[in-house]
Amino acid sequence: MIRLSEVDSTNNFLKAKASNSEPLPEGTVIMADNQFAGRGQQENTWYAEPGASLTFSIYLCPLFLPVYSQFLLNMAVSLGVKEALAGFLGDSLKIKWPNDLYDNDQKVAGILIENIISGSQYKASIVGIGVNVNQVNFDPVLLNRATSLAKILQRDVNLMEVLAIICENIEAEYLKLKAGNFKMLQYNYINGLYKFNQPAFYRHNDEQFEGTITDVTGNGQLVILSEGTEKQFNFKEVEFLNNI
Repeated sequence: MIRLSEVDSTNNFLKAKASNSEPLPEGTVIMADNQFAGRGQQENTWYAEPGASLTFSIYLCPLFLPVYSQFLLNMAVSLGVKEALAGFLGDSLKIKWPNDLYDNDQKVAGILIENIISGSQYKASIVGIGVNVNQVNFDPVLLNRATSLAKILQRDVNLMEVLAIICENIEAEYLKLKAGNFKMLQYNYINGLYKFNQPAFYRHNDEQFEGTITDVTGNGQLVILSEGTEKQFNFKEVEFLNNI
């Protein structure tokens, strides 16, 4: 593991390191005490209080996985983080599609996977993970949408302990992926989804509707049953609504 005091983005740092001529060992972890320009999905910003949260990236080489099956890697990583944090938070922890971790209706962690593709084959994957561990003060905009282990448990948690448990669980799920246990991964991922099989409200193209998450397709589309019809949505095509 490489621990940095400060960096713009651990994903950026790891990508630059991976582009050097020397091969980077699979499983390399880059952790930053302060990540001042972290990114989430679709170029969203991920802000973590320095020293109070985990911001790190893992270098993986899923060369065994067809490019068209890359969402399986997302499932494996999401399950790894979920299993690790569930050890602290219990069954209230869920995966909010595609790969945020929610305790009840509040975000605890986020994942950003950047795949490096060469032709039609994987070259590498940079897995960026941010976890709110001991952060208790959040931007007012995020006040009701974000939480942390410390806020939920009402105590501080050792950052390095959380990091070690997450890495162990990601490795376990990654080995299942490598062994071809796709059906088990898909089953566990879908059954661990936030709002799975529960009527809830969503927004698509500025229109609000009620529906129930029933599945996730092999390429990662979210399947929602609404008014007797199953509809499939790509990333950012549908918004979860807590209230209507």
